[in-house]
Amino acid sequence: GIVLELLKEAMVSKLGDTKGFLIDGYPRELKEAEEFESKIGEPRLVLCLDCSAETMSSRLLMRNQSSQHADNTETIKEGIESFYQASKPVIAYYERKTQLCKVN
Repeated sequence: GIVLELLKEAMVSKLGDTKGFLIDGYPRELKEAEEFESKIGEPRLVLCLDCSAETMSSRLLMRNQSSQHADNTETIKEGIESFYQASKPVIAYYERKTQLCKVN
């Protein structure tokens, strides 16, 4: 609820100054998508960056080398699996609404 209220406040404050909004990483769960639509409105388009688990894993491992992240291969694998499980219903929801654009 807090994230949604912050998004709403930021969006309302910029309504006259913009043609639209790009929200990165939200919604992460179906409940969040439904709440967004009921409190703010339906998005015109939802982008899904579609890449393999291997690609995500290798990029996260490279990020670890250039920062102080301590994620190991197993931690990354578990995080990616968790992400896929949480995002599947959201992706299916927007596919049914024909608002989803997958980008490889």
